[in-house]
Amino acid sequence: MQWLLIRLRKEKELTQKQMARKMNLNITTYVNKENGKSPFKSDEMFFLRDFFGKPIEEIFLPTNCINNAITEKSDDNAAINR
Repeated sequence: MQWLLIRLRKEKELTQKQMARKMNLNITTYVNKENGKSPFKSDEMFFLRDFFGKPIEEIFLPTNCINNAITEKSDDNAAINR
């Protein structure tokens, strides 16, 4: 699931159907992409970046990847400081 994308879309009060139209996609195709069943193409990612004014990695990078990287780095630093 593209949780941030869903949140950004809802903040703009857009339905999935409206978002699909803006991206020139079939509604089913858009829903599958938003739900993580199909990947977004690079040109679609650039469209969303420009539309929402957010970096691509912020929209599409899973939050747990960011949190894991921070946690792992913190663990490494703790080991160094011991």
